[in-house]
Amino acid sequence: MLTESIGKRSDKVKNIVERGLVKKFAESIGDSHPIFIDEEFGRKSRYGINIAPPTFPRVFDYGEVDGLELPNKGLIHGEQTYHYERPLMVGEEIYCYTEVKDYYEKKGMGFFVLNRCGEDPKGETIFSSEQVIIITEAVRKVMKL
Repeated sequence: MLTESIGKRSDKVKNIVERGLVKKFAESIGDSHPIFIDEEFGRKSRYGINIAPPTFPRVFDYGEVDGLELPNKGLIHGEQTYHYERPLMVGEEIYCYTEVKDYYEKKGMGFFVLNRCGEDPKGETIFSSEQVIIITEAVRKVMKL
């Protein structure tokens, strides 16, 4: 099932970098830098507006990949890396999607690799993220992998 998903991707989903959510996110991760939360500081910055913390895309909706059904519990978030072309600006629209990059197994565990991307309305990439999800032996048995 998982190897058959390699190369598939979701439809793009519109997300908004909402000011209130950026503030709450920054507070929740303990990063109160004024570039994220102080509107006047944002206006005076080189961006002319507040930006979102680098891991903020974690809250976006990336859509569903047809035929891919992972369990809601028992998965381990292995690692995640982000690459930015530019910061996310408060108030902008971001179109996000997920692509299944790989699936492999080691020592009784499965490793599922997702590439998640965010684009501006013109289709220009703003960021990409690679996420590794670890599927334990117990979950693999339930999924019959």
